[in-house]
Amino acid sequence: MTLPKAVVLLSGGMDSATVAAIARREGFDVHALSVRYGQRHAVELDAAMRVAERLAIRHHVVIDLDLRAFGGSALTADQPVPKDTPMAEIGTRIPATYVPARNTIFLSLALAWAETLGAHDIFLGANALDYSGYPDCRPEYLEAFARMADLATRAGVEGARLTIHTPLLHLTKAQIITRGLELGLDYGLTSTCYDPAPDGAACGRCEACLLRLRGFEEAGVTDPVRYQTAHA
Repeated sequence: MTLPKAVVLLSGGMDSATVAAIARREGFDVHALSVRYGQRHAVELDAAMRVAERLAIRHHVVIDLDLRAFGGSALTADQPVPKDTPMAEIGTRIPATYVPARNTIFLSLALAWAETLGAHDIFLGANALDYSGYPDCRPEYLEAFARMADLATRAGVEGARLTIHTPLLHLTKAQIITRGLELGLDYGLTSTCYDPAPDGAACGRCEACLLRLRGFEEAGVTDPVRYQTAHA
C-alpha cells in the first residue's frame, strides 16, 4: 500500500525531530525539508541530516536561501545572541533571535514541494507554550497560512485541502521530550543552540538552550547533547 506523502520542516532541533518521528509513526511517507538560510547555528543542518538518517527518511532536501542579505536578526546578522535571559521573561516579548517572516518563508517552500509531490500534509514543530515569543508560532497565524494555501495553489482551488500538522503546539518542552522518547528518538542527534561553539557544543545560555535544559529537567531525563559548560 502506498503511504500518503507529507513534507516535514526539519531544522535539526528537538521539536522538528520529534515532529518527524510523529509523522513517521502516523504512517506518512516523510519528505524532509531543511533550509540553509545563513543562520549562525548552521550546525543544526548536520543534526537534521543525522535525524533524517536515523528515522530512515529517504527524501531529504536542503535548500540554500541566504537571508543574511536582509539581516534583521541575531541569527542572520552581526549582533549578539541574547544570553542568560531570566526564565520568567522568556516568551514575554519578541527576542532578537526572531528571523523576520521565517516560518512564512519556510512554509511557502514546504507548500511548493507538497504541491509538486501531490502531498496534502505539512508537519511543523511550532510550539506556543515553551517558546521565545515568535509571532509565527501562534495558532492563529498557522490557521491563516492554511487558509491562504487553499486560495493560492492549484491543488487548493481544485479542492485538495492542505493540512498543517502542529502536534507540539500545545505541549511543554518536557511533554515533547517524553513523546519523543516514547517514539525511540535519540535527542543526542539534535542541535537546539542558537550560538554553538565551532565544534557544535551548545552554549547552554541562549533562550533555546535554557528552554531545552528546563524541559529535560522537568522530564527527569539527562540531556544527551554536549554543552560548553557542565549542566546538572
